[in-house]
This record gives sequence, C-alpha cells and structure tokens, in this order.
Amino acid sequence: MNNFFDKRSAKGYEVCVLYAFLAIILITADQLFKLMAVNEIKPYGQVFIIENFFSLHYAENTGSAFSMFADKSWGIYFLSIVSLVLGVIIMILMFIAARRSMQMISLAFCLLFSGAVGNLIDRIRLRYVVDYIRFDFGTATFPIFNFADICAVCGTILLIFIIIFKSRYFEKFWNVLFKSKKNEIILDPEQEKENKNAD
Repeated sequence: MNNFFDKRSAKGYEVCVLYAFLAIILITADQLFKLMAVNEIKPYGQVFIIENFFSLHYAENTGSAFSMFADKSWGIYFLSIVSLVLGVIIMILMFIAARRSMQMISLAFCLLFSGAVGNLIDRIRLRYVVDYIRFDFGTATFPIFNFADICAVCGTILLIFIIIFKSRYFEKFWNVLFKSKKNEIILDPEQEKENKNAD
C-alpha cells in the first residue's frame, strides 16, 4: 500500500514539473513575441500580412482584454493586482490537477496561468501590455491582442468544454477540491482496483 502512494506521489510530482515547464515555455514565447513586436513592428506601426484583413499592429494597452479600464489612471494597478491574485489561484489549481494526472484540466489551467502571467509581466515592467495581432473585417476592427491572450482564451474554451462535455471528469476534480481526503482516495480508480485485488 505504501509503495502505491509513493509511486503515485512521485508521478504526481513529475506531472507538476512538466506543466510548470510548459508554462515557462509559453510565458517565454509570449515575451519573445512582444520583444519582436517592439523591435520589428513598432518602427513601422503596422505590417500587413493579408491586406485589409490580417496585420501586425503595434499597440500599448493600459487596460485589460478589449481595452477595458484603459482610460482609468488606476486601471493598470487594479488589473495588476487582479492578475496576480488570479495567477496564484490558477497555479494552485493547475498543480492540484497535475498531481492527480488530470491532464485536460491541468492543460486548461496551464494555458490560463501562462496568459495571466505573460500580461502581468508587461503591466509590472512597462505599465502597459504590448499587443500586436490585428484583424479587420471591413470597417470593423477586432480588438488587438497578443500571444498571452490566445493562451488565456484557449484555456478558457478548454475549461468550458470540460465542464459541459466532460462533466463527470470535472466533477471528480471538484470533489478533490471540496470533499474530504477519504472521499478523494475512494474516487481514484487505481486505488479502487488495488482494493479489489487485495480482497
């Protein structure tokens, strides 16, 4: 029995390291893309990839997604605090899911964490977020965004997909968060299998 929990703990630790490493890669990629935007796009303002549809457009966003709070002097501080708190919570949830080998949920939280931290670094370092991806639809322009925003949106979509279409899978994670350790162990299929073999 002790060997089982030792192996499970070791495996959980390895999975945590894996998702932490993936988050570091995504955050690093986000910062590199933003550095390229500053060096290669800012001097020109806008570089068209597909005329009148897709372009790389340098922008400094002092607000959140879709430039919310951009016109408020206190907005950058409020958003930084919110991003920091959410980042810590999401990181904890990511590690809880990773420890239990819940891969889809771990990936969703990893993407959300990477997006939050990527933009948080900008807010702390620059007091604004560097955006550079722009889509135009005739006279309408979709709000300019960046790689960190893509990570956050993909993580949100994946989490919504899990909640709607993998409800039992998400319910197991919910039980891990809010039910006793005893119930959590009973819910583990590998533990149930070992208990049956022991009988």
